[in-house]
Formats: sequence, C-alpha cells, structure tokens
Amino acid sequence: MTTRLLPPALHLSERPSSTAQWTTLGRALELGHPEPIVVDRFAPAFLSRSSRALYRGLTAADPVVRRAERLELAGLAASGLCRHRFLDEHLLGALPQVEQVLILGAGYDARAYRFAEAIGDRPVFEVDLPPISRRKATIVAGEPALFRGPQVRRVEIDFQRESLDGRLAAAGFTAGAPTFVIWEGVSMYLARRAVQETLATLGAVCGPGSTLGLDLWQHTAGAGGRLRLVAERAMRLIGEPITFACGAARAGELLGAAGFTLTDLAEADVLTTRYATGGRCCDPGMYLVAATRG
Repeated sequence: MTTRLLPPALHLSERPSSTAQWTTLGRALELGHPEPIVVDRFAPAFLSRSSRALYRGLTAADPVVRRAERLELAGLAASGLCRHRFLDEHLLGALPQVEQVLILGAGYDARAYRFAEAIGDRPVFEVDLPPISRRKATIVAGEPALFRGPQVRRVEIDFQRESLDGRLAAAGFTAGAPTFVIWEGVSMYLARRAVQETLATLGAVCGPGSTLGLDLWQHTAGAGGRLRLVAERAMRLIGEPITFACGAARAGELLGAAGFTLTDLAEADVLTTRYATGGRCCDPGMYLVAATRG
C-alpha cells in the first residue's frame, strides 16, 4: 500500500478550498482595520472552526498584526484584498449596462449580498466546485436574516473536466446577454488549456457590452520572487498548486483570443497606489485585468 504525501488536487477531492478560507479570513480581519481596503461584513459567517480560532487570536494581537502587514512577506495578503476591491469597483461601474452577474469560482464571495441594492433584480450565477458551493449554501440558508439579496443560482462544476456553457444553460443563464463576469482566485490553479477554454466559452456566451474582471499570476525576479516560490510550494502542500502563469505583457493576447478587449490592467504598483492602506504593499506576482466584449 502506498502512502499519499500530498493531498489530492482540489477538483479531485470532497474538501472545500483552503485558499478560499484564507482570503475570507483576510476580509474578516479587515473589518477591524482602521483603514480597510475592502468591507465585507458577511465574511465572518463563512469561517471554519479553525479559521474562527485564528481570527480571534489575530484580532487579540492587533498591534502586532498591523506591524506585520507592512512586511514584504505580507504582500500576497494585501494583493488579495486589493484584488477584491478592484473587482468590486468594476462590478459597480458596469452594473447599469449589464443584465446578469456571473461569478466563477465563487468561493465565499458575498457580492450578491454586499451589493444587493445595486444588483437589484439581476440574476447572480455563482459557479464553483460542489463541496464549497454546498457548504456556502448551507451557511446562507442557516442565516436568512443576514443574507438578504437577489436570488443566487448556484452552479456546480469542475472547470478541469466539465463544460461551462452547458452547466450555465441548465441554470437559466441567458446566452448573448450583457453580463458582468468575475473570475477571482481561480485561473492560477488550472491548466493552461482549461483557462483558454473557459475564456473562449465566456466569449461565446457573453453578449456585447459584457465585462470580465479577473486576476492572473506571473513569475517575477528579485527577492519577492523567492518569497513567492515559498508561497507556491506551500500551496502545493495543501493540494492547491499554482499551475498557470501569464505575464502582464501577454494578458491582452490571452483575452483577445477569446474576443475580449483589455481596458484596465493593474499590476502591484498600481494596486498599491489605488487601494492599499496602512503602509501595505501588493505582491508583484498577482495582477488584475478588466476587459470588455464588443
């Protein structure tokens, strides 16, 4: 009998995403920050038992956390928060022009509830792997007084092995309608082919006037590059390895192949200038893009 040293890939397991918990913990901690980058009052509801314990410990150690968050090693945490803020702003800016919202790899995204008034009666489609989608649905159903907003249509999928357009059609997605698409914290964990095929599907099902916002991973040199290598190895140990990277200079080409035109690209320096507070800096490994479908 062989012993598995590493956990199975997320799409081959029945466990919710660990990285989804980490980013949700980051948003929960931001609620106590004197200068929050993003405000998500729903984040604490999605924390697991272990994350809640860590949340309490970090909250109690607030002065130490505020000093540590300015270190280069904390850049990925700042990037995750600024990523969320970037996508928030593009969503709110695009809502008057779109008829539906599509969130790929929804995790514990609470935008359907955070921006319920702005979204109005537009349908929100949340797409993710079954374990995390079902855990989220259970939490939302258990707190009806907290989670008020538009009707969320949950779509379970394995991006590596299932057809996105078929799953969306079954959920009532209107192909050809102007759509705002969020693809956050997913592409770097997929094979290149899966990324390209998903983008191609989005180009086919999203109508003119649609907007796509997503984050991408890139490899950079220098001291920060060594820190990212450590982070990548840590993610591999928990079964969520980085498998796709695309340099910022190639982002327009990647999106253009699917029929999208790049309209905004924010690397670490831009994200830091736009959104970071309290002396925090973003990590150069992550950047954000927004693109429109003509």
